[in-house]
Amino acid sequence: MSNEPYSRLYGGSVEVNDEGSMIRCENLVKIYKTSEVEVVALQGLDLNVNKGELMAIVGNSGSGKSTLLNMLGGLDRPSAGQLFVDGKNLLKFTDKDYVEYKRKTVGFVWQNNARNLVPYLTAVQNVELPMLLDGGGRRKRRERALELLDKVGLLKRKNSRLDQMSGGEQQRVAIAIALANRPKLLLADEPTGSVDTRTSNVILDIFKELNKSEEITIVIVTHDVKLAKHIDRVVAIRDGRTSSEIVRKRSYSEELKELGSFSGQQQTAETEEDFTHEELVVLDRSGRLQLPKDHMEALHLKGGDKVKVEFDEETGRLYIMNPN
Repeated sequence: MSNEPYSRLYGGSVEVNDEGSMIRCENLVKIYKTSEVEVVALQGLDLNVNKGELMAIVGNSGSGKSTLLNMLGGLDRPSAGQLFVDGKNLLKFTDKDYVEYKRKTVGFVWQNNARNLVPYLTAVQNVELPMLLDGGGRRKRRERALELLDKVGLLKRKNSRLDQMSGGEQQRVAIAIALANRPKLLLADEPTGSVDTRTSNVILDIFKELNKSEEITIVIVTHDVKLAKHIDRVVAIRDGRTSSEIVRKRSYSEELKELGSFSGQQQTAETEEDFTHEELVVLDRSGRLQLPKDHMEALHLKGGDKVKVEFDEETGRLYIMNPN
């Protein structure tokens, strides 16, 4: 049998057997049109996210990251290209498909807590709210809500209302709400944007733990590149395309430490200092790439400039130079 993804018509949409992949974007385009102007928010974006992966998408304002998040969350429709989430082709979705998708496939954590929480309800009542749509007994809903509050470290605050909780606590309740209906994909829009560094680290640790315990794919969208210190894979978007990836890997000293364990030496616990990060430029399907901004500045280049490219066969390296 061929390993190529196969598709079948299902409820007005197309389901694709794309084993191992939770998100697949190919040449994704989003155009916003008004009577006077046309804005291209995504310009042929390519992205693949595996099932069970925890990753972040970073980019400056206007880069297209929020547009991508809205399409992944079923809040906006792509203009062209391909977008598959959990084997479902979102370009073929009907309005009914989108409602079902938002109820059962994807969970959303907003930066603005007012969009996550109902202020006059307690924390446990807020978490129970999404489960009312799926019916089930009151006892079952309460057990699930208490379980999720415990996982985000807020079981003792179950009876607190919005005005009785800090910003970090509100955000943790929002995470529990997003998980209430057991989604396969969790999207977080600037989840640490309105909290201090200490609280930000707590929230990120919760995402990492939920990624393992709930076996859920998590995509965090942010403008904070410091997230790379906590997440193994960070994709940077610039001008509506994926421009580079920052990959977290073991440092040379950590590799030496591991080799030492094979020779009988005692191995200590891993720390952040045992890891390093490498930025990789993404080559799109047409062979184009985006140079990181600091590289362009170092070469005194700007958009539209021509560069000289040379390939060294002996070293296998590609050199990009300013011809001026």
